[in-house]
Amino acid sequence: MSRRIETLFLPGPAGRLEALLEEPEEGEPAQAALVCHPHPLHGGTMHNKVVYRIARGLRRAGSVVLRFNYRSVNLSDGRFASGVGEVEDARVALEWLRGRYPQLPFVLAGFSFGAKIIQKLGCGSEAKLLIAAGFPAKTTDWNEYAHCTVPRVFVHSTHDEFGPREEFERYYAAARGEKHVVWIEARDHFFSDALDAVEEAVNSFARPRA
Repeated sequence: MSRRIETLFLPGPAGRLEALLEEPEEGEPAQAALVCHPHPLHGGTMHNKVVYRIARGLRRAGSVVLRFNYRSVNLSDGRFASGVGEVEDARVALEWLRGRYPQLPFVLAGFSFGAKIIQKLGCGSEAKLLIAAGFPAKTTDWNEYAHCTVPRVFVHSTHDEFGPREEFERYYAAARGEKHVVWIEARDHFFSDALDAVEEAVNSFARPRA
C-alpha cells in the first residue's frame, strides 16, 4: 500500500496556509513532525530541496510530516511579516498537527530561516527534539537562541556562507541545553552534493528511542 499524501489549506492568522501532510514510508506513525522552510523573500518554499530531504529523513524515521508555506508564499495568503508573523504561521501549523495526532510526541525541524523559526517556537515547548539545518549564525542575534530546554540537533555545512564554521562554533559553544552538531562536508549553505548526508543525519537523530 502506498503512503498517504494529503494536500490541504490551514486557517492561518493572515489567511489560508498551503500545506502538505505525508505519512511515514512504512507502517503507522510513531511521532509527528513539522518542517519549516527557508526565507520567503529569497525563494524559500516547502518544496526546497533541503526541506524535502529533511522531511523524507523524518518519514523514514517513522514520522508523519507536515510541511507548509508561510504567508505570501505560493498559494498561502498574506504578506511577509519579518519573521514575527511566520512564527505565528508555524504555531498554527503545529497546533493543527498536534490536534490531528494528539497521541503522538512531536519534533520540529527547519532549514536556514526555518531553523530560526523552529527555535523561536520550540524552545520551551513540549517538543522532544528540534532539528536546525543550516542555522544562519552570521546574520542572527545569538542571544535570542542561546537558551533552550528542548534537545537540539544542528546539521551544518562545512562551507556555509551564512554560518561560517568559526562563527557557528562560537554560537554553538554559547548555546545552553542539550545539543549536538553534525558537520556535513558540502560546498555551500544549501548542502550542494551532500543532500543524502543531510537526510541520513536527520533520519538517525529522529528515530524514536526506546
